[in-house]
Amino acid sequence: MCYSAQIWADYRKYTRLYNSKIDIETFVELFWSRLEHDRIKVPKALDEAFNAPEGNRERYIHELITQYRVKQATKIEQELFAQKTRLADAERALLTKTTKAATEAKRISGAKIDRAKERLADLRRTELKDSDSRMYPGYYVPVMIFEAGGRVIKPMRYQCRPQGKPANYDTRYPGTYNARRDNLEGFWKAQFGHTHGVMVANAFYEHVARPTAAGDGTEKVILEFRPRPTQDMLVACLWSHWVGADGEPDLYSFAAITDDPPQEVAAAGHDRCIIPIKPENLDAWLNPDPNNLEALYAILDDRERPYYEHRLAA
Repeated sequence: MCYSAQIWADYRKYTRLYNSKIDIETFVELFWSRLEHDRIKVPKALDEAFNAPEGNRERYIHELITQYRVKQATKIEQELFAQKTRLADAERALLTKTTKAATEAKRISGAKIDRAKERLADLRRTELKDSDSRMYPGYYVPVMIFEAGGRVIKPMRYQCRPQGKPANYDTRYPGTYNARRDNLEGFWKAQFGHTHGVMVANAFYEHVARPTAAGDGTEKVILEFRPRPTQDMLVACLWSHWVGADGEPDLYSFAAITDDPPQEVAAAGHDRCIIPIKPENLDAWLNPDPNNLEALYAILDDRERPYYEHRLAA
């Protein structure tokens, strides 16, 4: 599984280096929807990509992002005030008598105050970090597809909901952010050979079970895998445009195709790996022939094969 990846969040890299166009209206819908639904997650680096807007629609997106940040800051400040009040009440109570309830309230409110301050500082931070380009299942990120005769960049959710499935599919099958290669003509048959995309990533992250330092069992750790030599990888993906009923909003979503891992990834303790396709195969992958699946498998076989160096994720 590809639990997380460090990706190109700046759509301008796609448009500049891959001669692609941005589907600006789908980006507008995403940021407008996020104002109403806090569950919509976007990497901070994607927000920052609209800091120098060009044209009216990009300026509108920038305004939506600003409104979202103001709204989030207000919520955090309200939470901060509530926790400071709770802390003050607990400290006053402890001056009179030491109780378990007051001691626990002081501990919990203090921890929540620290966390709220961190979230507020992170919201207001303008200098980007590598982690600002990390995506996780449920995040919306740029994906390159073929549409209307050319390459197009759309924001899509990293967890695919195939068209025709009910909305609760997301919770019933939470692992649909990855598409196993050995199931492309099974579960993914409506997408494989029909709706292909790529995201650009330069690292991926996996949960791996490792022996504890004491040697008395195993523990879950997160490993970062980076290609060597360093490179940006065109990760093979499948996507779907889910059309809702009864007023449910449309959804663009995608899954990364995974395959058996190279030796170094398997040795690190993980059993799956993303598939980075070669640049010369990009258009053939994005514009597939459903009557020639062998050619598509050949593209997946003729992949980039870097050595994946791993380390404990920060």
